[in-house]
Amino acid sequence: MLSPGFLLPEDDSKCQTCYPYGMANPTAILETSEGEIVVELYGDKMPVTTGNFLSLAESGFYDGLHFHRIINRFMLQFGCPHSRDPESPQAGTGDSPNGTIADEHPEDAKLSNEPGTLSMANTGRPNSGSCQFFINTVHNDYLDWFSPGPSKHPVFGRVTSGMEVIEKIEKLPTNAQDRPVSPVQMIRIRVGD
Repeated sequence: MLSPGFLLPEDDSKCQTCYPYGMANPTAILETSEGEIVVELYGDKMPVTTGNFLSLAESGFYDGLHFHRIINRFMLQFGCPHSRDPESPQAGTGDSPNGTIADEHPEDAKLSNEPGTLSMANTGRPNSGSCQFFINTVHNDYLDWFSPGPSKHPVFGRVTSGMEVIEKIEKLPTNAQDRPVSPVQMIRIRVGD
């Protein structure tokens, strides 16, 4: 069930849930086993991606999952349903129960993959984003949707508090698959105003 304020556009079959224009940007608190991270989501610029994230967070989809890919001096990736088991070989391959969402590449939202920004993960194919996202730990401008090259990862939020938690997670030992040796769990995501 969608929260008040969400739209389900009848004229756009690619949009599962869109954040309505004109509303203040929402925040979310990511409660991890390593500490809390607070994020602002860019509902004003990225309503499809923001709405998708909020819908999944409010449904409890992310609660209990684990970070399945951590690369120091690059990013932390999260959101795969298979990561509920931190040892699952399928972690990183799962989609949302709602399917995929349309890519958002608005001309007025050329937001770069700077440190502390949240970006939609995808398979490299158009419109393949779903439930997985990553937090950039360095400026990964080559991942910008408006930069030359095949990688197109739209930024849909930024960390406003808890960068020290991200830096701590980023430095954890990982295995050959870039999974943390000691699992890092997303206890829950609480959506704020």
